[in-house]
Amino acid sequence: MTFTPHPIDPTLDLELVRELPVSPQAVFDAWTDPESLKVWFAPRPYSIERCEIDLRPGGGFRTVMNDPDGNQMMDSTGCYLEIVPGERLVWTAALTTDYRPQAGDMPFTAILELEPTAEGCRYRAIAVHQDPDGAKQHESMGFHDGWGTVVDQLVEHLQG
Repeated sequence: MTFTPHPIDPTLDLELVRELPVSPQAVFDAWTDPESLKVWFAPRPYSIERCEIDLRPGGGFRTVMNDPDGNQMMDSTGCYLEIVPGERLVWTAALTTDYRPQAGDMPFTAILELEPTAEGCRYRAIAVHQDPDGAKQHESMGFHDGWGTVVDQLVEHLQG
């Protein structure tokens, strides 16, 4: 591990930790390949219609999620902040391409930390919020259930 794990502030941060039976590099690749991400990133029966990734610090990303009837329900954009292949990926919804600020309903920064284990990897996803209200809003929207579901779908995709 070439990074210092992110410290958690329980009033501002949401955390999901899982032991996965797949390699850290496979998880990292699934998070950074648009075609792969479209397969697993939305909790079924929702789907990702569109995914754009410019994988570099300052590079932008965009995902468009559809509901089960095919109606667009979420168009999310953001900016990559830190990229350590196979180990760490940090992005934010508070910025867009080339670190340009953007307005949003719930700006947060996401940190994905991957650590090898004998069976695969330790997967740690953290959503860092500006204030306690943002963290509570994200939690009430189903952070743990939603992010947990897509991690299961990620493993299924990688083992399929």
